[in-house]
Amino acid sequence: MKMVITRIVLALMHFRQWLVAQATFGLLNVLKILPADPAIRFADRAARFVGPKMWRHKLMLTNLRNAFPEKPQDELERIAVASWGHMGRMAAEYVFLDRLFDFDPEKAEPGRVEVSGIEIFIDLLQNPRPFIVFTGHTGNFELLPVAGKAFGLEVMVLFRPPNNPYIAEKVFSFRAARMGSLVPSHAGSSFALARRLEAGGGVGVLVDQKFRKGLSTSFFGRPVKTNPLLAKLVRQFDAEVYPARCIRLPGNRFRLEIEPRVDIPRDEKGSVDVQGTAQMLNDKVESWVRQYPEQWLWYHDRWNIKKSVER
Repeated sequence: MKMVITRIVLALMHFRQWLVAQATFGLLNVLKILPADPAIRFADRAARFVGPKMWRHKLMLTNLRNAFPEKPQDELERIAVASWGHMGRMAAEYVFLDRLFDFDPEKAEPGRVEVSGIEIFIDLLQNPRPFIVFTGHTGNFELLPVAGKAFGLEVMVLFRPPNNPYIAEKVFSFRAARMGSLVPSHAGSSFALARRLEAGGGVGVLVDQKFRKGLSTSFFGRPVKTNPLLAKLVRQFDAEVYPARCIRLPGNRFRLEIEPRVDIPRDEKGSVDVQGTAQMLNDKVESWVRQYPEQWLWYHDRWNIKKSVER
């Protein structure tokens, strides 16, 4: 009897995931009918309207209050609502992702996308060696691997698939066609990244995700767990490390920035300081978020406080 009940519960759960996926795909297909700019603006307004009515809005405000105790409540509310708008934009931009990247260094007038650090892209392309590009959930971070592929710079990207298996399958096929080599985050993903670096290639990682078994570090002065993977890969392959981010600009435009190579913290023996490197990554992402707080995904449970926030 227990087995029958379990099967029924699993079937209902899968059916619910299928319904959510169909609703998501249906909305995205509707957005496809519109030109890019109206679709992005519509998604922004819709998310600003719906988001604050969801439970996650409380988590966002709690995260913001903890990160910016000096800011007044109305400013935190403004940032939270704007963050919902950026999430709506992210969904709409996904539909047009292959059309949004229009950067052409030969054009006199800037297009929708401008790029800072082109010389670094070119150097990595012309002088192959192991390297790691890291970023955070700022702006439309999905555009970074699209830009790399457009420059001919193949980067193996580590990503976390959505929990919904139906959405995950679609997202993977969509990303793979536009971003090159992808590695879903799971137990064996580090080996795939290691093989790419060993072969003299590059990898890309998001470093501001929640990681239950990571190193004890701080982010906005509060304790978090940080994945030690990047530091361990640097220690093993002596890979160069470059910060990169996407910034949303007015008029549905973007600036992609790849910054100069960072110096990795080392101990007195010259070995990579794994703990110090993890903290350095947090500090870099924090500096980005402080500059454009509304462009970070505050609904993430980065500080593992979701259970303490009243529903």
